[in-house]
Amino acid sequence: MQYLAEHPLCVECQKQNRLTAANVVDHIEPHRGDYELFWNPKNHQALCGSCHSVKTARLDGGFGNG
Repeated sequence: MQYLAEHPLCVECQKQNRLTAANVVDHIEPHRGDYELFWNPKNHQALCGSCHSVKTARLDGGFGNG
């Protein structure tokens, strides 16, 4: 939770001029089991649950994607 203490706002919401508390540390690039990528702080971003769900669904084939 150290990352969220240092990055308390959702980066996607901020891009839309909204201030929303972040509650998920997201991997910018999916790590797919790569431990180096998993732990690389340059691959982390703070997201709210809603933005994280949208991103995950988009990348993992949700919302009708194959």
